[in-house]
Amino acid sequence: MTRRNSLERIILGTLLLLGGIAMIVPFVWMVSSAFKPLPEVIKVPPTLIPQNPTLDNFRTVFTRVPFSRYFLNSTIVAVVVVFSTLFTSSLAGFAFAKYDFTGCNVIFLLIVSTMMVPFHVIIIPLYIMMHRAGLVDTLLALIIPGLVSAYGIFLMRQFSQGIPDELLDAARIDGASEFRIYWQVVLPLVKPALATLGIFTFMWNWDSFLWPVIVSDSDISRTLPIGLSTFGQQYASFYNLQMAASLVTVTPVLIAFLMAQKYFIQGIALTGLKT
Repeated sequence: MTRRNSLERIILGTLLLLGGIAMIVPFVWMVSSAFKPLPEVIKVPPTLIPQNPTLDNFRTVFTRVPFSRYFLNSTIVAVVVVFSTLFTSSLAGFAFAKYDFTGCNVIFLLIVSTMMVPFHVIIIPLYIMMHRAGLVDTLLALIIPGLVSAYGIFLMRQFSQGIPDELLDAARIDGASEFRIYWQVVLPLVKPALATLGIFTFMWNWDSFLWPVIVSDSDISRTLPIGLSTFGQQYASFYNLQMAASLVTVTPVLIAFLMAQKYFIQGIALTGLKT
């Protein structure tokens, strides 16, 4: 049995290693190509480390198209939606987990049931609402639909159920208000779940393409995914420029993950144990 277990571990480790290499190689090639001139990118045999590293690709990306504007729009939308989602989800999740009020379970089930409705189904009515409100081609049209997340409420409710009621009762005995209990007692205990939800929300909004391409008619409200698509069509044969633009687009997501990976891993592990 020991030899069999060792063999299984070796096979599993080998498969994981090969899978990791298959996933990391395209990213490494993107980073390498972003600092290469075009002749070196298409050179045969290819080189992994740039022989003549240059930053001209990034200068070209930011001068040929308003990439700075796209980057700013994506940042504003993602940051506002993340903070709104974390606040509303943690507050609602705490309420559904620790308060017994009339219709609590029914309201929660109605909220969760919206997760089963595909976004494509509500695109047309949502666009009509934004058009009638005069919000088309504005950042508000990108922000408003994501201010509240049914998935976030579900996640935070499941996590908040693990907080001992005795801890909350002790805070009430000390004279703390309900909002103070939420702010100073509950929030510090749900940091792993908040980090998990924050990373997911940031990633979803940063990479969002379908809804922004529908409601964005000009560079005023276009985000990075739309700008990257437009740039790729205009400079389809300039692979070095496309890699530089892609690296600019993906870097903030990597930074966000690296900053919160500790809590992210804890959140994945702990929320997976909730029932």
